[in-house]
Amino acid sequence: MGSKRYAVIVAGGSGLRMGSDTPKQFLLINGKPILMHTINAFSALIPNPDIVLVLPHDHMALWKKLCEEYGFNTNLTLVTGGNTRFQSVKNGLSIIPADDSLVAIHDGVRPLVSPQVIENCYATAEQKGNAIPVITPVESVRIVKNNSSKAFNRSNILLVQTPQVFRAKLIKECYNTPEQSSFTDDASVVEHHGIEIHTCKGNRENIKITTPFDLLIADMLLTRNPF
Repeated sequence: MGSKRYAVIVAGGSGLRMGSDTPKQFLLINGKPILMHTINAFSALIPNPDIVLVLPHDHMALWKKLCEEYGFNTNLTLVTGGNTRFQSVKNGLSIIPADDSLVAIHDGVRPLVSPQVIENCYATAEQKGNAIPVITPVESVRIVKNNSSKAFNRSNILLVQTPQVFRAKLIKECYNTPEQSSFTDDASVVEHHGIEIHTCKGNRENIKITTPFDLLIADMLLTRNPF
């Protein structure tokens, strides 16, 4: 039997880039809030992980209201987030034991992650200690330096997604370090401690919904292939 599994889903975004007063994780796609689709992607796994949902304190009442409105009763633990994503992840990790269990950390506005990608990340982390899903860019890539740009081989570029999966003891230890501006995701926090990061193939549909265009694409994809 494999290691016990957790999923920390971090949903602290606002609606600013959406041009909306509603936090983006609560906007509707395919008939229900984005965040519910995201949670369902993990709760549908067998065995399903223990889910920790990290929300800003100011969003708690709205979330509970939405759960009642949409009859959403998935079993999870609510944790109050911090002022930054780093602090929010740290708060979510605080209730998870420092043991050999596996913890997936996932953006609340990535509802289109495939079950196979999640399972592959858990499986790779079970074997190697950590795993992050990546895809390769399809566009040409240029690197900017000193106000000019040069073509760069896109085969040397990986675009990083979530969930990022780690042994619980490892990720909790790494998050005890002071927050730094170079920490762009959970893998960068772990890499700061000299630990090699392992990759597995992501799914291109696993977009982070940030703009109205993202919302349109996600709604179209979920309508065609609903969870």
